[in-house]
Amino acid sequence: MAAIRPSASFDFQGYRVVVAGGSRGIGRSMALAFAQAGAAVSICARGAASLEEARQAIATLGATVHAQSCDLADATAIDAYVANAAAALGGIDVLINNASGYGFDESDEGWIAGFNVDLMAAVRASRAALPYLKTSPQPCILHTSSIAAFRPRASGAPYAAVKAALSQYTTSQALALAEHRIRVNAIAPGSIAFADGLWERRKLEQPQLYQATLAKIPFGRFGRPEEIAHAALFLASPWAGWITGQTLAVDGGQMLNG
Repeated sequence: MAAIRPSASFDFQGYRVVVAGGSRGIGRSMALAFAQAGAAVSICARGAASLEEARQAIATLGATVHAQSCDLADATAIDAYVANAAAALGGIDVLINNASGYGFDESDEGWIAGFNVDLMAAVRASRAALPYLKTSPQPCILHTSSIAAFRPRASGAPYAAVKAALSQYTTSQALALAEHRIRVNAIAPGSIAFADGLWERRKLEQPQLYQATLAKIPFGRFGRPEEIAHAALFLASPWAGWITGQTLAVDGGQMLNG
């Protein structure tokens, strides 16, 4: 049986999509899914090698693609990237804030990394993109939150706290931007595995944690980046035209087991 390709049912011809944090994992899959569905795409990241690899992968789909190195903890760099992305694509219809500082450490550095990248990068990129979104016929902002935002956790409190703040920001931002017909939603992935990703590293370095987490997922496997990308396609599409201010958990039922 041929593989199911949900992105084939979405048409994003004419859309200009910016993915902040789009070179690896979930962000890369989002960028590829939108490109496959016909959108022009811009991506940014810090790592030059992974950024170029992702750019080439998007280009092979025949999509217009813009890629730029950007430290999403740097407010000035974000402003420059968004302006350059808008210039390259001819505007912005969809902004996706996907980056994470992975601030699991209880140190000040852990908290600051999460605050600057998970939360403030989304705030700053949204602010920079707003003039372009206001002129779009189908404007949308998507944030990547986490199921960690929904429950207390004994470890990784900084990560959970900033993701909870991001989900809260999603609701307030949606209310503030509704007058401009700009929809704002977030996706809360469960545990997602991909090459060189967090859970692949934990499989090698913390096998007990890896197995304990896997045991909590009713579907019996970790999620795949493309499954988050498919949710992004839906939320950015006209099919979700009456959805705003929501955080959608995509976790294979992981939260059902606590």
